[in-house]
Amino acid sequence: MGWRIPFLNCGSGVYTAGLRGPPEPLSLSARGGAEEAVLRASLSPEPALAPWRGAPQSGLFAMGSLLLLLLLLLLSPSYPRGASARRRRSARTQGPGGPFPAPPETSAPFWVRISPELKAVPPGGSVWLNCSSSCPLPEGSSLRTELRRGDTLSGPGWVSYQLLDVRAWSSDVHCFVTCAGETRGATARITAYKQPRSVILEPPVLMGSEYTLRCHVTHVFPVGFLVVILRRGGRVIYSESLERFTGRDLANVTLTYALRARPSDFGQPVTCYARLNLDGLVVLSSSAPMTLPVLAWSPASKALASTSIAALVGILLVVGALCLRKYLSMKSRA
Repeated sequence: MGWRIPFLNCGSGVYTAGLRGPPEPLSLSARGGAEEAVLRASLSPEPALAPWRGAPQSGLFAMGSLLLLLLLLLLSPSYPRGASARRRRSARTQGPGGPFPAPPETSAPFWVRISPELKAVPPGGSVWLNCSSSCPLPEGSSLRTELRRGDTLSGPGWVSYQLLDVRAWSSDVHCFVTCAGETRGATARITAYKQPRSVILEPPVLMGSEYTLRCHVTHVFPVGFLVVILRRGGRVIYSESLERFTGRDLANVTLTYALRARPSDFGQPVTCYARLNLDGLVVLSSSAPMTLPVLAWSPASKALASTSIAALVGILLVVGALCLRKYLSMKSRA
């Protein structure tokens, strides 16, 4: 590649019209010595020295050729460096079998999923978890858990793991997949629970002015997530959470509650419910409904009731007699 510096002959001197080419020659401004002085003089917009004013045209062309030669000599050291750099870049993109594209800077994103994400099993039960990903060529997959592992099945893009003898109330299971040097994971939660074997509500007992309600919940786990609820008709009259109990064994629970007796409660059904709240999973059990008995009357209450009834009957008789007398009087006048 060459450089071309056009000159204009305006009679009084020789002027440079401009410099064409890449911007690398600007780096020569740092060079010193006579060559720099000659280059600055050749690029100066000032007219040439007086001795050149009467030179013939051939002399002018010779001077221009000399300046061009000097410029090429000054610029020539930069081109081998540029060419070698290009050759080095080309060599980096060549392989033993020919050219190949440069590797991408970042790997393509991929996802990892585990299913089911939440699973509840009875204590001592087993469960299968499926770990899948969108990686076309996974380098490997693994499972991290404190539970005992069983069989493993795999296919394109997925691996299934079996977990045995699940007895911990809550366990986190982590699945990891490595793709193109990057590792990603997903998490599932396994819970173990035991639905109550039975929920029994004893027949309500009336003692004085209160009903005694007693509910039994048997063989339940985990008891710390149990809520016992008493309902009268369609309304909740009492509920109690047992979260303060942290035992890891099957438990039997008995709830006793005193309900103030009211005349309107006669004949109302009462039911006991046992509810397990397992972080999103609700297990509900209930007892057979029991009917509240008739409110018992004390001797004083019976006497008061008898007096009240007698007084009401007397009032009705008096009113009836007055009405009859008035009716007969009106009839005799007619």
